[in-house]
Amino acid sequence: MTSLSFTVDNSPQEVFKAVTNVGGWWTGVVEGDPAGEFTYRYEDLHYSRQRVIEWVTDRKVVWRVTEAHLTFVADPAEWVGTEIVFEVVPQGARTEVRFTHEGLRSDFECYEQCSSAWAFFVNASLRRLIETGDGPATPPWAA
Repeated sequence: MTSLSFTVDNSPQEVFKAVTNVGGWWTGVVEGDPAGEFTYRYEDLHYSRQRVIEWVTDRKVVWRVTEAHLTFVADPAEWVGTEIVFEVVPQGARTEVRFTHEGLRSDFECYEQCSSAWAFFVNASLRRLIETGDGPATPPWAA
């Protein structure tokens, strides 16, 4: 499991709006509806389909990975059945963003790469979208 968190000066509503604007922070091609079901593709390295299993407006969203094809590992379906969880927690005048990729296990071949990628997408790209409104940051591996 990979978990990350950070706190911003934005409202829970602004944070939730950014989290659910998946194409605004997850570099790649996002198609579909993050409030229902969507796919994510990054070049020929990563494809996944996520479906909402929990949605609490301005507080929490959970996406279950129903399909995955990671071309850089022996088992391209490692993510299938895992859950991507975002919790938005008011902290006085600030808001905490809590991210967990439940089921992303340390014995998965992609664990190190995926955890590093999540650190970038959540701590850099999503945070940038929340704080500045700018689109996704360029991943270090694409620079």
